[in-house]
Amino acid sequence: MKLILVCLLNLGLVGLAVAGQLSARVTGDEIRLRVAPVDPIDPFRGAYVDLAYPDITERTTHQTGDAYVSLARRGQVWEATSVSVDPPADGLFLKCHDDGSRLACGIESFFVPQDRAREIESDVGRGDAVAVVKVDSRGNAALVSVRTR
Repeated sequence: MKLILVCLLNLGLVGLAVAGQLSARVTGDEIRLRVAPVDPIDPFRGAYVDLAYPDITERTTHQTGDAYVSLARRGQVWEATSVSVDPPADGLFLKCHDDGSRLACGIESFFVPQDRAREIESDVGRGDAVAVVKVDSRGNAALVSVRTR
């Protein structure tokens, strides 16, 4: 009986760890965001494209903790309109972590096969790519893909 309880507790903890990403993927609205490259390879985690979101992550509340970035559609992509320590009453927004100088929204790394990482990095570096992101009603975001415009 104790073993079953320990197993259920572990499953619950794993579920809690991925709940935001899963919620965004299942119930979220799909949006596209401008991206910029950062760094393509991590020897411990494999090939990935590390992305920056110039319309979003360079904003800050100048405080440490949760930050909420309101979004508005501008043509084919979405851009930040404001950032606040309180969730907006309406509209689409991202829940991010503010370290006092930059925002991290959990959509900064995109894992792909190594040959594809170099290709995506080139597209992103030329400004020819956008991130396809799903965002749920609580601001949880999941990076779905990176596409060439």
